[in-house]
Amino acid sequence: VGLRTVHDIGPGGPGHKPTRLGRHGCRDTRGHRAQCTCYGQSRIGTAGRQGHGERLADQAPAGERRHAAAPVTGEPAAPDCTQPQRCLFVSDVHLDVAANAAQRQFLDFLGGEATHADTLYILGDLFESWVGDDSPEHGAVLDALATLSARGVACFALHGNRDFLLGGGFSQRTGCRLLPDPVVTTLAGEPVLLTHGDALCTDDHAYQELRSIVRDEAWQRRFLALPLATRQLLADEARAGSRAHTTRTAPSIMDVNSEAVQAAFRATGVRRIIHGHTHRPAVHDGQLDGRAVQRIVLGAWYEQGSCLRLQDDRFELHTLPR
Repeated sequence: VGLRTVHDIGPGGPGHKPTRLGRHGCRDTRGHRAQCTCYGQSRIGTAGRQGHGERLADQAPAGERRHAAAPVTGEPAAPDCTQPQRCLFVSDVHLDVAANAAQRQFLDFLGGEATHADTLYILGDLFESWVGDDSPEHGAVLDALATLSARGVACFALHGNRDFLLGGGFSQRTGCRLLPDPVVTTLAGEPVLLTHGDALCTDDHAYQELRSIVRDEAWQRRFLALPLATRQLLADEARAGSRAHTTRTAPSIMDVNSEAVQAAFRATGVRRIIHGHTHRPAVHDGQLDGRAVQRIVLGAWYEQGSCLRLQDDRFELHTLPR
């Protein structure tokens, strides 16, 4: 399985011509200075060995939405910022037209704390569902992201299991750049693995089988060719099915698999992983192969907000009361 390094991720996708630097030497919203390293492999965990799995990242064209489930061995990317930076990380906001409280809180976050950051990373599931960039929903949030980007805050997003159909239209509307999942970037002077986290939940076999289907490029083309109303109906049915699956599945099965996490650490050589998906905010410190490692899990925004702050080379996980 090969290594693919994505340079200067901007509006044109990998290979986009770099533009000027923003604050603190970081690439501004018109281009990402980071060299982000993404790795393609179809499995993770006990099956996550080198030489196994389909080369999804290398075979996929630029800008294509299909995602690898796991990283494979490779050197981390070069540093993206040479000066201290203030980064914010959120995940699993699950914005829904019926969840007015969460939307108000997130809009306040975008118009408040986020304006003082250099970079905002959204690690998947910004929306409860996303049936295509032609959807008329969530206009206020899209406009708020566009305003934040215009202020010079670099905004980046990963796909989640709910909004994996975010595409170029979303990026163009908001100025928010879509990154591959997983991706390694340099933060606080060291490589860090960013991922939504669902690919680490390998004990949930039913979900992983579904994930492999809906992340397929051909399946996505067929789905996006359907009328908008049909896509919305199918998304509603899928959400009902997801709730039923969650109800009848043991919580431990829906959490990350420890062997999958260890495989990700070993494959990328990082000592820190940041992810969401499980809705279990925590900072997990441990030892692996004689070195200290850390896994930071972001929380969901159903009843309160959750944000990871990086400032002065320190990571701090915070709950945002509502």
